[in-house]
Amino acid sequence: MTAPILPGPSLRAQAALEALLDAALKAGEIALRDFHPGEKTSATVALKRGNSPVTGADLAVNAFLLEHLGAAFPHAGWLSEETADDPARLDRAELLVVDPIDGTRAYMSGDPRWAVSIALVSEGRPIAGVVHAPALRQTYAAAHGCGATRNGFRLGGTEAAPQGRPVAGGPRTMIAALSAQSGVEWEVVARIPSLALRLAQVGSGELMLAFASANSHDWDIAAADIVLREAGAALIGEGGRGLDYNRRETCHGALAGLGAALPSAYREAAFAVLRQARE
Repeated sequence: MTAPILPGPSLRAQAALEALLDAALKAGEIALRDFHPGEKTSATVALKRGNSPVTGADLAVNAFLLEHLGAAFPHAGWLSEETADDPARLDRAELLVVDPIDGTRAYMSGDPRWAVSIALVSEGRPIAGVVHAPALRQTYAAAHGCGATRNGFRLGGTEAAPQGRPVAGGPRTMIAALSAQSGVEWEVVARIPSLALRLAQVGSGELMLAFASANSHDWDIAAADIVLREAGAALIGEGGRGLDYNRRETCHGALAGLGAALPSAYREAAFAVLRQARE
């Protein structure tokens, strides 16, 4: 049985996280049925508007989460990559933000770097979120005031300042600009298809910094946002500000995920890269 949503910010967020985590784990099991490492998916594949792919697994996970989370959060609005947007969500104090399979192309090709991404947004900010990568057996989870975890182990508070060549993920052009701004050659990790997973790895310290080019959507980033924040890291947009959700426009400009132990000089360099991306 899903835990009830309790009063009080931290207790309420923690109870919400339990419901999101239960849903994400079950959704991952559904997605894995048609995922084959190193091989093409056995799920059906079609093209959506804009020629981006959608699989039968995306739709099956979406349908499960809509039913499962709709029952757990009956008063929340719904925003998903695989559901037509309903403007009625704008009048809801709470919003479920879902990407059933973030990294669909990776999923289709047998690349395990995809994730189920779920967040609960309250008054414009995520209060609980899960980024679950079942093919990698990695689950990042966080709730407001309760901290962040990866596979149950707490994140944040123990990261040392980066030693040696710093490591970043994201578009190579942005990381090249970061190297130029900071005067340090950054190591670029292989592209991580799931943006939610890429950002979550900043929260865990696997990456010191990650960029996202313009045009990411709420469903790509909301769950990772709370993971970073509760791990002592940050997801920022233009001007170094945090992000607001459940706006009429779901699309965002260029973003940066900044690790908790990132030196201030590197943070300033990242701000400069975001300013360049806007120009």
